[in-house]
Amino acid sequence: MTTAPARPAGPSHRASPATPSSPAAPESPYRSYVYAYPHKTAYRTLSDRPALRDLWAGEPQHALSLYLHIPFCEVRCGFCNLFTRIGGPDGLTTAYLDALDRQADAVRAALDDGARFALAAFGGGTPTYLDAAELERLCDIAEHRMGADLRAIPLSVEASPATATADRLEVLAARGATRLSLGVQSFVDAEARSAVRPQKRADVEAALGRIRAAGFPVLNIDLIYGIDGQTEASWLHSLDAALVWQPEELYLYPLYVRPLTGLARRAEPESTAQWDARRLALYRAGRDHLLAHGYQQVSMRMFRRAASPQAGSGEYACQTDGMVGLGCGARSYTSRLHYSFDYAVDATEVRRIIDDYVATEEFRHAVVGRAMTPDEARRRHLVQSLLQADGLPVAEYRARFGSTPAEDFPVELADFEARGWLSPGVDAPGRLALSPEGLAHSDAVGPMLFSPEVRTLMAAYEAK
Repeated sequence: MTTAPARPAGPSHRASPATPSSPAAPESPYRSYVYAYPHKTAYRTLSDRPALRDLWAGEPQHALSLYLHIPFCEVRCGFCNLFTRIGGPDGLTTAYLDALDRQADAVRAALDDGARFALAAFGGGTPTYLDAAELERLCDIAEHRMGADLRAIPLSVEASPATATADRLEVLAARGATRLSLGVQSFVDAEARSAVRPQKRADVEAALGRIRAAGFPVLNIDLIYGIDGQTEASWLHSLDAALVWQPEELYLYPLYVRPLTGLARRAEPESTAQWDARRLALYRAGRDHLLAHGYQQVSMRMFRRAASPQAGSGEYACQTDGMVGLGCGARSYTSRLHYSFDYAVDATEVRRIIDDYVATEEFRHAVVGRAMTPDEARRRHLVQSLLQADGLPVAEYRARFGSTPAEDFPVELADFEARGWLSPGVDAPGRLALSPEGLAHSDAVGPMLFSPEVRTLMAAYEAK
């Protein structure tokens, strides 16, 4: 597992949240990491199995996002509830890439001839679980099958310290990767053990040295706060260890303990209220530390070093869909339907889904998904914008929907304002943005904007 609980550092797509509480009364500031909306636990099997060609007909395709999912890791961290398999029998990665190849052919045939990709990402799982030759093939699928020019667009790749080997990094750098994201979580060995992430700081440092030597324009380091035994001093120690490498980006994730994960089987060391207070205090300490060291806050989790190159594309907007996902853990977004394959955390269920994917010969239809209504599109646009530090230009929202967020969500926004979570807008007229305290509570803000229908579906979802 390469990232902290619930990701998708880029356009992607990383974990199962807790069921959101009612809009008026979040019990905790850590309800759910909303990296996409609606969440995958609101998806259901599609009885009509719509053809991909029909789903993509008429969709804007001039600036698509491409995501390739690799569902393999060398170990499963204690906090991880992502869709991933630990290791694999001989031949499974080859068979998986064969299926990915078949899926790419079917998906590309469903897109317009002039479809163009504005950015790409390899996620998982751990893409660098693949060896160097397999990574070459993965890039070939993205380029030759899908038509993405990896050397001309931003390409983000996730890695773990153990798999960030020189030969793999050389392949990725040569094929055009512009961002390498390393899941570190803590530079303190005792904290890594507490999070059930078996690694040594010396190995992490060695991996960072290899990544810097490979010359990727953007290095991102993922860190976690809220680990059992972590203190403010040890948290700042990890941050300072990361800052030695001058990463262009840092992601600071609050620890979540989710069903079916290793940490969920452990006794709780403190009450939820105590843990919430500790996580908030560690978040604020980390945020202030990075701001003092020249980083800019992009969202609750993301911090970018001033003047560092942008890892994304100015052409693609996550609010307006247009994502093409390949792999059994990937999602695709059109304006009418968000779709994917089945989802699980339990090891047996994950193996079953991967085996089914590998055995699939025909990928021309959507299997699992959630239809997008006009109301859900509004909620998605608001959520995906409001949780960014820059917020939402109201004129942009009005141009798309013919209304304003205040007209569409008066109750929710009034609640946020009463809590002090909205910026007064003095410095950015015409922009709806969270205040610093609102950003700190992003994991409550997002779920409070979920529709009743999505809440019901998520509540009825049975983890497997």
